[in-house]
Amino acid sequence: MVKLHERKFISCDPEKCVGCQTCEYACSFGKEKAFSAVKSRIRVVREGQIRNIAVTCRFCQDPACVAACPRDALTQSPLTGNIIVDKEQCNGCGWCVEACDYGAMAMHPETKTVFVCDLCKHRPDGPQCVKWCPEEALTVVTSDILSQKARLNAIKKLFNSLET
Repeated sequence: MVKLHERKFISCDPEKCVGCQTCEYACSFGKEKAFSAVKSRIRVVREGQIRNIAVTCRFCQDPACVAACPRDALTQSPLTGNIIVDKEQCNGCGWCVEACDYGAMAMHPETKTVFVCDLCKHRPDGPQCVKWCPEEALTVVTSDILSQKARLNAIKKLFNSLET
């Protein structure tokens, strides 16, 4: 079993993200063969006029989405942490969508079943959103790597505040 700190997920640097939505279109085309933001497993969220961040599944240790499903249509892979959807069991109730703290779960507009990022596990070239991001705002990370980046950013801010 992969430990939580070793699980990989997509992280977005809001300092680099320009909100172009290329990640959404790359994802939907890679998965659905359609350029459709509503069929994407990653979402660009805008905060105010200029701040953007792309969000997708974080493969939580105890995923609220799995716990919320009344039909046991969601399970989590013990190897990767990916959320697995049993489309035969899913009735589109949306409880998992409401339960997700990251806004990563979505309802497919045609099948009316839930869908979620799987890091493009069947593609040898990896997650399409990361591959096609023109600003290199997206990276595949582990929580340990993300924590290290946060510490480094905090230290930079501390030094900058001391200099002024």
